[in-house]
Amino acid sequence: MQQDFQYILKIYEEGSFSKAAEALYVTQPTLSIAIQKIESSIGMPLFDRSRRPLRLTQAGEIYISMIQEMKQMETDIDHQLQDIRELHTGTLTLGGSHYMNSYILPSVLSQFSHSYPNIQIHLVEESSAVLASMLTDLKLDLTFSCNENFMDKLEKYPAFYDHIMLAVPTNHPINEKYCGAALTTQDILTQKHLAVECPAISLSDFQDLDFILLNEGNNLYDRSIEMFREAGFHPKIRITLAQLVTAYHLAESGYAATLISDRLIRTPTDNLVFYKINSAQTQRLFYILLPNRRYTTHAAKMFIHFFLTNWK
Repeated sequence: MQQDFQYILKIYEEGSFSKAAEALYVTQPTLSIAIQKIESSIGMPLFDRSRRPLRLTQAGEIYISMIQEMKQMETDIDHQLQDIRELHTGTLTLGGSHYMNSYILPSVLSQFSHSYPNIQIHLVEESSAVLASMLTDLKLDLTFSCNENFMDKLEKYPAFYDHIMLAVPTNHPINEKYCGAALTTQDILTQKHLAVECPAISLSDFQDLDFILLNEGNNLYDRSIEMFREAGFHPKIRITLAQLVTAYHLAESGYAATLISDRLIRTPTDNLVFYKINSAQTQRLFYILLPNRRYTTHAAKMFIHFFLTNWK
């Protein structure tokens, strides 16, 4: 990418001439003169200098859009040439939430790295919202999501299901009333909860419980609120958290009930009782998502094939 375009892009990313100059290892006057020459040649400014941080003008937005497209084309060319040189090398930047990176990906990444030791993997851990933005900005090769609201313009592959369960501390008296529907960790591990004949409860029967919920913006939060709406009550929320794993461990300690994924249940515990919930919201289909761009690296294609073939 030519130098002037690099200057424009860095000013846009940093939001100021001084920060961009520092990042580019040039003086601020050098940077200012270069941008002024471009603005003079097109007869209009690229940046609104009255705003802090700097904002793009309409002309600036056109430039940035084209610069980003050129940058992606250069990246695609590099990837294609790398794939031609050696199909079993390359890099893969993969984004996942804490749930994905802790409970879904470890075994797959271990097996994939063993099969393709020359593919370097960069694993990014962020919230689902941040990962979606990074994917759109082409900062990731792929990520996972069950939120279909932003998938229309993305390349996607159905990857796996999980199922939302109600987890209640074992010592809570309500478990005696609904013992016929109660499930143990062993029941979950043997997938008894997925059988059609497994009894399902209505959350309305548990409306007196205190609940641990995830923060707004999390897919499980949205589904939980919809399930409570279906059951006809507003939950008594004792605490909200950012991480599903933390909610699970707090519930296991007896703090309050929570809604969790069956994929979190890996080892037996006597501290929780689980219930299958009568709601269509409990089944989530996760997709592998890729940005909708001209070229997908061979490393990304191999990972997708490997995941879909080997992960259960």
